[in-house]
Amino acid sequence: MSRGQDVFLGIACAAAVATLVSASPIRAQTAQGEPIKIGAVVSLTGPGAGLGQPERNGMLLAEKDVNDKGGVRGRPIKILVEDDGSKADNAKNKAEQLIFDEKVVTILGPSLTASTGAVSAMTNSEGMAELAFTGLGPKIELSYKSLYHLLPPQELNARAMLEYTTKALNSKKIGVLHDTGYGQVVTNALNALKAQYGVEFVAVEKFEVGATDASAQAAKVRAADPDVVFIIATSPVPFRNARQVRISQPIVSAIGSSSYDYVRGMGEFADDIVFPEFLVGEDPLPHQVEFVKKYREAYNALPKNYEAAGWDAVHIIAKAVETAGPDAKREEIAKALRGPYAGVFAAYNFAADDMTGIQLSSYVYSKLVKGAFIRLPFVAK
Repeated sequence: MSRGQDVFLGIACAAAVATLVSASPIRAQTAQGEPIKIGAVVSLTGPGAGLGQPERNGMLLAEKDVNDKGGVRGRPIKILVEDDGSKADNAKNKAEQLIFDEKVVTILGPSLTASTGAVSAMTNSEGMAELAFTGLGPKIELSYKSLYHLLPPQELNARAMLEYTTKALNSKKIGVLHDTGYGQVVTNALNALKAQYGVEFVAVEKFEVGATDASAQAAKVRAADPDVVFIIATSPVPFRNARQVRISQPIVSAIGSSSYDYVRGMGEFADDIVFPEFLVGEDPLPHQVEFVKKYREAYNALPKNYEAAGWDAVHIIAKAVETAGPDAKREEIAKALRGPYAGVFAAYNFAADDMTGIQLSSYVYSKLVKGAFIRLPFVAK
């Protein structure tokens, strides 16, 4: 058991355990016997740590929840969590160790788009199911038949941003500040949609993933005098820099920047930023209330999107293993994943062409008001 699991269990054992969501396959009996190993590769350090750490928390909470309810066909599950340091090469190496040395039944993660690409080529060749904490990225992923996504495709993230900007803010003149990883993929999707929404990108500036300063790029965006600024990154740096160079316009971001860790990193500048996302811990939707309660009991903190995705990933794979059998071949488990699943994060359909099935209407919109998330009434249709 990892040190992170030891710490978690020390906290979580004191938490009250409520009824599992109805989609769960778990039976109320004590789990025993040889654990079913599930591999997880996430970014616990590096620029993507604001994603990977909450994903790990959600997975470990779900692991305990599953085992407390009897495991999978009476056997416990064990999540083996590895840190890729937010680097694609590391992600591939960690996944190889889990697949070939630990003999895991599936891979959960990675956290970042580039790392997902590195790992998914391998899981696809092995016929192994991979539940990635990313949205559909490079088109080659469409050819992989055992890769499933817990987050929406970047085209849908881009569409959600444009829906709010053009319909709630009535704005068409947009400046874009993005990183060269996740931000570039979303920006590509924005460019493909701009004609449909009738918007103009008056400035598009990029900075390297992991950069500690994007002030120069932010200043160029400000000079273009946009009505709204899109900031798309997995780091709090550009949000701080945007306000430091006196960008006063509303900022609309993407889900990849919505973690509490990034908000803390924004400091005093975590204000007037809108996120199309799926879970607002301060004001959850009815089907999310029970998860939020369990998370608060275990961690004394509010969850958001990535914690919910981690929770869903474990329960989804537990259901697939329950269906296929704990001794089923990897290909059989991957096949058992295909179909609908009502999760905390979203309603999925892993038989859909984008291997996610999330709809635009599933988004909720939140706004940072001095560091606190407020759920907005706007609904995308």
